[in-house]
Amino acid sequence: MPTLFERIVAGEIPCRKIWEDENHLAFLDINPRVEGHTLVIPKHPWFEVFAMDEDSYIALWSAAQTVARHLQQRTGCARVVIVVLGYDVEHVHIHLLPTNHLEDFPFPPVDQAAVARLDETAELLRT
Repeated sequence: MPTLFERIVAGEIPCRKIWEDENHLAFLDINPRVEGHTLVIPKHPWFEVFAMDEDSYIALWSAAQTVARHLQQRTGCARVVIVVLGYDVEHVHIHLLPTNHLEDFPFPPVDQAAVARLDETAELLRT
């Protein structure tokens, strides 16, 4: 069954498109966290960002950079924040959020249990 984003790419579901090229589409999120909250997606339905082939991965980030620069120019924001979650729709997408202050983006609180385990975690993750 096609994902929501595949249906948007196919034109079956409308979106508020702000940018497009041959392989990518950028449109406003219907549940914006800030004004101008934009999603950048590959038109190919990749399931997970790190499963993408290298060329597609690089092209997606290039598209995101293009759209982020456009957002910054048009909104006048100080920075565009990037979020890649990968859970809400099973189709790779990058959230771009125009911001002016850290408070514009709700960052999760510090995990004190993780702080207490920094040495153990570093050991676990070392190659």
